[in-house]
Amino acid sequence: MGFQVSPGVNVSEIDLTTIIPAVSTTNGGYAGQFVWGPVGIRVLIDSEVTLASRFGKPDSNTFTSFWTAANFLAYGNSLRVSRATNANTFNATANNLAALQIKNEDVYTETYAAGQGVFGEWAARYPGALGNAIIVSECPSQNAFYQNLTSALTVTAAIISVGQTTVGISATLGTALQAGDVVRLSKTGPYINVTSVTSSNIVLESSFKYNVATGGTIERKWYYASQFDSAPRTSKYTLGLKGANDEIHVIVTDRTGAITGVPGTIIEKYPFLSKASDAKTEDGSSNYYPTVLYNKSRWIYWGAHQSGGTNWGTLAANTTFTQVSNPLTRTLGGGTTVTATDADTIVAWDYFKDADLVDISLVPLGDASSTVIGYVIDNIAEVRRDCVVFFSPSRASVVNNAGNEVDAIVAFNDTLSDSSYAVLDCGWKYQYDKYADAYRYVPLNGDIAGLCVRTDTTRDPWFSPAGYNRGAIKNVVRLAWNPTRTDRDQLYQSGINPVVTFPGDGTILYGDKTCLSKPSAFDRINVRRLFIVLEKAIARAAKYSLFEFNDEFTRASFVSMVEPFLRDIQGRRGIFDFRVVCDTSNNTGEVIDRNEFIGDIYIKPARSINFIQLNFVAVRTGVSFDEVVGKF
Repeated sequence: MGFQVSPGVNVSEIDLTTIIPAVSTTNGGYAGQFVWGPVGIRVLIDSEVTLASRFGKPDSNTFTSFWTAANFLAYGNSLRVSRATNANTFNATANNLAALQIKNEDVYTETYAAGQGVFGEWAARYPGALGNAIIVSECPSQNAFYQNLTSALTVTAAIISVGQTTVGISATLGTALQAGDVVRLSKTGPYINVTSVTSSNIVLESSFKYNVATGGTIERKWYYASQFDSAPRTSKYTLGLKGANDEIHVIVTDRTGAITGVPGTIIEKYPFLSKASDAKTEDGSSNYYPTVLYNKSRWIYWGAHQSGGTNWGTLAANTTFTQVSNPLTRTLGGGTTVTATDADTIVAWDYFKDADLVDISLVPLGDASSTVIGYVIDNIAEVRRDCVVFFSPSRASVVNNAGNEVDAIVAFNDTLSDSSYAVLDCGWKYQYDKYADAYRYVPLNGDIAGLCVRTDTTRDPWFSPAGYNRGAIKNVVRLAWNPTRTDRDQLYQSGINPVVTFPGDGTILYGDKTCLSKPSAFDRINVRRLFIVLEKAIARAAKYSLFEFNDEFTRASFVSMVEPFLRDIQGRRGIFDFRVVCDTSNNTGEVIDRNEFIGDIYIKPARSINFIQLNFVAVRTGVSFDEVVGKF
């Protein structure tokens, strides 16, 4: 009972309802090379669409990483992705600053968010050459959005004739126009893009289709004006605080088509943001343009205010922001992509080391070298002991290696240490890459890990993911190598799981071995995953016994918690039988004196059928079956 110092009634609750919690068995973890995306963190991805949005569409250097992850997501919806990059992969910037690497939001916040102007007004959100495709354009005022410049017009010739592209102008007009503006020289004529401006003339993107006399009208507007409902003026928030002219439009476009496939495509648009640092929208969220871009943009970071104008970033109250006359358009450059080394890839995998920080159960490795495979098995799977690694042989082992596939795969497997936490398949598949409109060879391990997700969804983790019922692989044009029965016999003896295309049945995972070479219950995928579930779930429940007394009550509570859980697993065909021992036979006085607690859990795991023998016995008509059954 609670401690009291004077008479009274104290009410206490004692919770004895602890149960074994359900644990996730479908969470995947993956580290690979991508053209885009944050570095140094794990990102939860739920679909191929999200993968392409966060980490970019695959190119010729990254398609194996992308499609390994996408193939896993074809069977499930939970994959944590870590991007591997080289130290010489840099962000594109407004001032083409060399050797700038902003890996993720934390790096930006800690180093660049204050707006020191290190990289100019804008930087690409993430490292990579893809950032060089980005154009950022700001329209900071009504004047920058649209102006009638009639009074400044001076044409050097009496008449500008049809077919010309150059217009002579006065020096005054030269300061009012810039490349990227859109102009028209007649109130009835079309708008034409300005490609260059000097103090004496402007060059237009297309030639005149009409004559223009000296003294005619020049109207200019922002290139992207048609994308917005109206010009930026004064926001409601700033107007209420007696400020003025704080609004700004920002637009982000794909200059080259590298991002969207179509040059000039608008990828982000931000209307009616504010230059005032305290500006708010009607729902109370920040409307300060650097903050909005930080919170919402997938493509850029703000780095500095443009040099024109005054009061940028001040409070709205009683502040009049200068009406800057021209838009500011920046083409980002200096972004680079350098292929990640094995060491870079291992660094990306290290973000999955700590089981307390990230929960994963299935780990496809993609097109990994034996160095990376060995590292992940030995330093992640074998240390965590709650996940299974899936890997494939090298591409050269099975693509255009006719007649030598088995020897090459076995030799590849022999370079790695035994582990029941690893699974090796036998090859690569040929699949369609819709982003490149091409066919690619991709390792199968993303699919094999995905089959475990499908097995968990349709049955339970302790069912085998192989065979005709659960082992059908998606999106296969053909296998790089389709092993024969003789090939499969050799592979299986070495702990390598065949993947086979059967006419009329599709492509099937035709084995369920782990990479444990010694005969054991743990040389099967379903048994290994069964014990991962049992160990993870019971361990999570057992932690609530920490710092309790090692007495009969605590031990009985532990047994009464574990046994119903195991009976449920038994009822779902995961185990044949079990026994839980937690009493004075294993919690002796010496154990208690060491402040330890021991629970022994004995399990008879269910086994998957790998071999079927059907005996057809012909008997004479007059023979009784009782005479022959069981005699052969």
